[in-house]
Amino acid sequence: MNTATHELLAASSPMLHSTLVLIGIVVAGSLVWAVKMGVRVMENEPPRPLAEEHGMLPATGAVHEVFERREPDEIPLAAEGSPRLRPYQLHHSGSRRSEDQTRRRWSPGSSGAFGSGGPGRV
Repeated sequence: MNTATHELLAASSPMLHSTLVLIGIVVAGSLVWAVKMGVRVMENEPPRPLAEEHGMLPATGAVHEVFERREPDEIPLAAEGSPRLRPYQLHHSGSRRSEDQTRRRWSPGSSGAFGSGGPGRV
């Protein structure tokens, strides 16, 4: 470095320091404003519910899962010349309860998914 560079740095140092202090004051003021705004917003929110206002278990106790086999609700094929079905003509659910509720069990030699290396169902 030469003397001119040192003189420029020395001359600009007070201006640089005052600029940095001013930026620091602006950032600190912005943070204080943001916190005050957040507190004001929280004060306008409805109060949090008390412990007594939370949901309670039904008198019968906890609700348990129900396991059942479902099967697709088949859509009838349209006959020649008949109008096709519209969405509002279909049932609300895409499946219905199966008549056979026996659970499928694992059988040896049929494990794994495609590409797992097993021989598949034999």
